[in-house]
Amino acid sequence: MKPSEIPQSVRDLAAKCESRLAPRFAEIDEVSMKCTERVMEAFQEFRVSDSCFAGTTGYGYDDLGRETLDKVWARVFGAEKALVRIGFVNGTHAIASAIFAALRPGDTLMSTMGAPYDTLRTAIGISGDAHGSLRFYGVGYHQVDTIDGGPDYASIRRCADGLQPAAALIQRSRGYDARRALTVEEIGEIIRTIKSVSPGTACIVDNCYGEFTDIVEPTMVGADLIAGSLIKNPGGGLAPTGGYIAGREDLVDNAAFRLTVPGIGGECGSTLGNNRALFQGLFMAPHTTAQALKTAALCAAMLEELGFKTEPGAMEKRSDIIQTITLETPENLKRFCRGIQAGSPVDSYVTPEPWAMPGYEDEVIMAAGAFVQGSSIELSCDGPMREPYFAFLQGGLTYESGKLGVMNAIAEMLEQ
Repeated sequence: MKPSEIPQSVRDLAAKCESRLAPRFAEIDEVSMKCTERVMEAFQEFRVSDSCFAGTTGYGYDDLGRETLDKVWARVFGAEKALVRIGFVNGTHAIASAIFAALRPGDTLMSTMGAPYDTLRTAIGISGDAHGSLRFYGVGYHQVDTIDGGPDYASIRRCADGLQPAAALIQRSRGYDARRALTVEEIGEIIRTIKSVSPGTACIVDNCYGEFTDIVEPTMVGADLIAGSLIKNPGGGLAPTGGYIAGREDLVDNAAFRLTVPGIGGECGSTLGNNRALFQGLFMAPHTTAQALKTAALCAAMLEELGFKTEPGAMEKRSDIIQTITLETPENLKRFCRGIQAGSPVDSYVTPEPWAMPGYEDEVIMAAGAFVQGSSIELSCDGPMREPYFAFLQGGLTYESGKLGVMNAIAEMLEQ
């Protein structure tokens, strides 16, 4: 339906929930302000100028914008070094490159929050038998399951002590799972737990969906590497593609060798005129992330009023932009996603249907009317077609458009 056709009853419900959410919205704005201060200081420290926005072609040698952006990124995220590249095809590519950077044949990778995000499982070798996976290269794998959706510190300590893993993977967001997102404080505690018994373990954080939801990042509490996607939070809705890795200098260099080739690393890679979008996206990222967090909180509040279970709850502090809703039936999930799609600025006329999406074990339905294909910082909703029919909503470039999309989805679902 058109925005003007959203029923008054749904609008009244949104207004009621906004009143209740006022204190949470103020807290979200405060985080955005502090993160923006950090971004501004980094831009100023490294003298970002118009000349940084010119792109390069071919090999991309001496790309001022690319080299300056790496420095700015490292400063913003409290890291020794950063690698920000449009050559990363998605977040999985960046995270896998970070993991490979810390491992050699015969080493062991420990996952601290249960099974990692679906698309990483093939890269690790948990599922499938892909050429070039970690298992293909003789890297062992062990996972520590969660307790009530959170970290099992005792088991993490015991496994780290016994295995002495070369690397430990910490997934910050919930993914397609019942686990909850980790706070930065919890990530720091996991790292301290591991390092207390296995100080040589490189702690790697899958930071997707979590950037700028707090005033600190995992690299500021001991993470050796963090990695993520530019078409999520840190791209601010403007980055057209790409990913990033930040952390210890030696490990970032190793990851660059994985992205390109040993001996070249991060020294090559043309930017093809994208520097302006990457700089401007990072500049916008704290504010844009705040818009997404407000949209998620409103969605949770409205659906709680309607009797649905949400995670996190509307008034809870958020550690990623993902809102999980238990929609209970396949028809509810389909209708909700169709409502999000119909309430989008792009492809609003398209009707999403479940399909066998590469890298996922179940059929997935995905609503994503975005300016950038697959952009999770733009309003989208998806979920695997399996019980209890979780919907995972994320994004919203502006709160106003996010609010309209959520109201449209709820109206569509209530029409049953």
